[in-house]
Amino acid sequence: MVGDITDLAVDAIVNAANGQLILGGGVAGAIRQKGGPAIQAECNTRAPIGVGQAVITTGGDLKAHYVIHAVGPRMGEGDEEHKLQQATLNTLKLADEYNLSSLAFCAISTGIFGYPKENCARIMLTETIRYLKGTISLKKVIFCLYDQNTCDIFSRRLGLLI
Repeated sequence: MVGDITDLAVDAIVNAANGQLILGGGVAGAIRQKGGPAIQAECNTRAPIGVGQAVITTGGDLKAHYVIHAVGPRMGEGDEEHKLQQATLNTLKLADEYNLSSLAFCAISTGIFGYPKENCARIMLTETIRYLKGTISLKKVIFCLYDQNTCDIFSRRLGLLI
C-alpha cells in the first residue's frame, strides 16, 4: 500500500534505521516527529547495532505499539543482498519473539542508503514469504510504501513470487 507508515494501527512498524539509531530524516524522522521523545530515548539505550540487526522499542505516541528498528545496507558497502536479508529476517524474528500479530515494513535501505528498489522488493518479499510459511504469531504483514512508483515495484515483484 501507499501511505505513511506512522499512521498505521498495527502491532509494530519498521524503521529503516542507521546503526546509531538516531531518528533523523525519512521514515525515522516521521517516527520521531509523530511518536515523541520516548522512542529516541529508548533507542539511545540500545545503540549502536550492526548492519542486518534489528531492535524493538516502544511506539511512543504512534498508533503502533512498537517500532522495530532494522539497519539495512548502504549501497556500495558490499554484501548488500545478504545484509538486507538479515535485516528483514531479524525484524520478523523480533516480531515473533514479541508475539506480534501485525507488522508494517517500509522499503529498507532505499532512501538515503541508495539501495535499488527492485532489488529491495525481491529480497524483502522473498524473505518475508519464506518466513511466513513457518509456525509464527504474525497474521498480517503490510508493505507500506511512500510513493506509488515504489508500491508498483513491490506489487509487480509480489505477483512474480506468489
